[in-house]
Amino acid sequence: MKSMRPTLYGSRHAISAGHHLAAAAGFSILEAGGNAIDAGCAAGIALAVLHPDEVNVAGVAPIMIRTGQGKVVTIAGLGHWPSRFPADLFMREHGGKMPLGLLRTVVPAAPDAWITALSDYGTMSFGDVAGAAIRYAREGFAVFEYMATMIRQYEDGYRSWPSNAAIFLPGGKPPDVGDRFLQTDLASTLQYMVDQERAAAKGGRLTGLQAARAAFYCGDIADTIVRYHEQEGGYLARDDLASFHCRYEPPVRVRWRDFEVYTCGPWCQGPMLAQALRMIEAAGGLAGLAHNSADYIHLITEIMKAACSDREHRYGDPRFVDVGLDQLLSDGHVAARVSAIDRERAMPDMPPPLGAYPSNRPPATTASSLRSDAVVEPDTSYCCAVDRWGNAMSATPSDGSWRSPVIPGLGIVPSARGTQSRPDPNHPSGVAPGKRPRLTPNPAIAVRDDGSVIPFGAPGGDVQVQAMLQVFLNTFHFGMDIQEAIEQPRFATFSFPNSFAPYTHLPGRLNIEDRLPAATLDDLRRRGHDVEMWPAYTRRACSVEAILLDSRTGFLRAGADFRQPAYAIVN
Repeated sequence: MKSMRPTLYGSRHAISAGHHLAAAAGFSILEAGGNAIDAGCAAGIALAVLHPDEVNVAGVAPIMIRTGQGKVVTIAGLGHWPSRFPADLFMREHGGKMPLGLLRTVVPAAPDAWITALSDYGTMSFGDVAGAAIRYAREGFAVFEYMATMIRQYEDGYRSWPSNAAIFLPGGKPPDVGDRFLQTDLASTLQYMVDQERAAAKGGRLTGLQAARAAFYCGDIADTIVRYHEQEGGYLARDDLASFHCRYEPPVRVRWRDFEVYTCGPWCQGPMLAQALRMIEAAGGLAGLAHNSADYIHLITEIMKAACSDREHRYGDPRFVDVGLDQLLSDGHVAARVSAIDRERAMPDMPPPLGAYPSNRPPATTASSLRSDAVVEPDTSYCCAVDRWGNAMSATPSDGSWRSPVIPGLGIVPSARGTQSRPDPNHPSGVAPGKRPRLTPNPAIAVRDDGSVIPFGAPGGDVQVQAMLQVFLNTFHFGMDIQEAIEQPRFATFSFPNSFAPYTHLPGRLNIEDRLPAATLDDLRRRGHDVEMWPAYTRRACSVEAILLDSRTGFLRAGADFRQPAYAIVN
C-alpha cells in the first residue's frame, strides 16, 4: 500500500508532533541549539494551545526521557485527587455516576511536568520553550477539520459554562475550518509565568524555572483557580497546588526479541504494551501470519482483550494499589493468558481476572448501556524528539476542555482527568483523596541491541496502546519503514469498560478502518467478532508519531500520522 507521505530522513535532529505548528516550535528549538527535552517541552506546551479541544496547559503530561548515555526515566505528569475530596462522594450523592464539572478536577500536573523535565534534563528557560505557544494563543491559528468536528460534537458541553463558550463557540457557534482561533487569556497566563521567570533570572536558569512553576502553583494563577473552586463547590485547595510535584517513577521494561521496550507504570495503561508484546512471543511470535490477515487481527485482538482484563482488574496508582505487575509480566501469567485464546473463536468479552489480589479485591465489572458506536473522546496529543547527542523524549500531553469549566480570566481548565477514576473507591482505579486516576496517555521508547532508539506514542484513549502496538509490529516484525507503518489500516477492540466516564462496555466489538478485503471481514465475523467499520482513515484509530534513530545507518527516520495535522521535521 503506497504511503501518502514519505518517511523523512535526517542526520542531526528530528521532531514529530500532533500538529505541524507544534513540530515547528520544537524544531526551532533544536535548530537554536536546544536538546530533545527542550524541543519536546516546546512542542508539548504548543499542543496545549493548538489542540485545545484535547490538550490543556493545566492538564496532564506524562513524559519519558532517554539520555544519550542510556538512562531512561519517566515523569508521571498526572495529578491526584484533592486531599479533602470525599472518597464516597460519587456513590453517596450521585448514584455511582461522575457528573461533568468541577467535581472531576484533579491537581493540574502538566506545568510541573514540563518544568521538571527542563530543570533536570533541558538546557533552556521556560520562556524559550513557551514562546511559540504564547504566540499561537495570542495571534491565533487556523481551525482544522478534526478540531472543528469535535467542538461541534461536544457543543452542549462547551455551552455548559460561559467561560468555555466564549473561547470555543466564538460568536455563539462552533468555529469553521480555517477560522482564526484565539486564546488571549491563555496567552496572558503563560506570559505571566514567563515574566515571573525573568524577574528571578538573575539567580540562574534553575531559579527562573522554579519561579515560573511558583507562578502557577503558588502565585496569582493558583489563587484564581482556588477562588473559583471555593465559589463553585470544587475541592481543589491552595495546599493541593502548592505541595504538588510530579514524581519520577521507574519505567516498566520488557525484552522483545532484540529490543528493550520501556513504558510508563500502571498508574497509566502503558504496561499493556509490555504485556501484549510478551503474549505475542508466547503465542509463537506471529510466525506465518500475514499482515492484517484475519488470523493476525484475531490473535492481536484476543491478546488485547486479555491485557485489558488485567488493566481493568489490576491497574491503579501503585501508591494505593498492589498491582502485582511482576506477576502480570511473569512467564506463568503470560502463558495462562495465551493458553485461553482460541485461534478460531473470539472471546465474547474480555476474559475473567487471573491471579491473587493481595490488597485490593477484584470488583465486579460494571458498564453503562451499550451504544452503537465505539466512542473515542477528543482527548490527548503526542510529541517526540531526538537530538544530535542521542537524547530522546516521548510525551503524551492531554485533557479535553468540554468536561469542566475554563477558569475565567486564565483560559485553562484545571485537569478534569478524574474522569478516568471509577466512582466506586473499591475499584483499583477508584476515587480516593491523594490518589491518581488510571491514565490512558502512555508515551513509550524502545531501544534495540544495536543502539537504535525509537520514541513513539499516540492520542486516542483506549485505542492508544492498540495503535502503538500495530505500528511497532508493522515496523519491526513486518519490516515497513516508519511512515508506511503508520499509514496501514488499523483495528481496535472495545470489549472492555471504557476508561472514560460513563465507562461504556461493548462486548465483542471490533472496529476496523474500511480498507481491508471483504473476505477478511467475513472471516472475522465468522469467528464471532462484532465487526463495525470505521471510515478508511479516521482519527478514532489514533494518530501515531515516531522517530527512529537508526544506529546502523546513522540516519533519523521520522513519521507522522495524517489522520490529524501531525507532521515530522528533520535535519
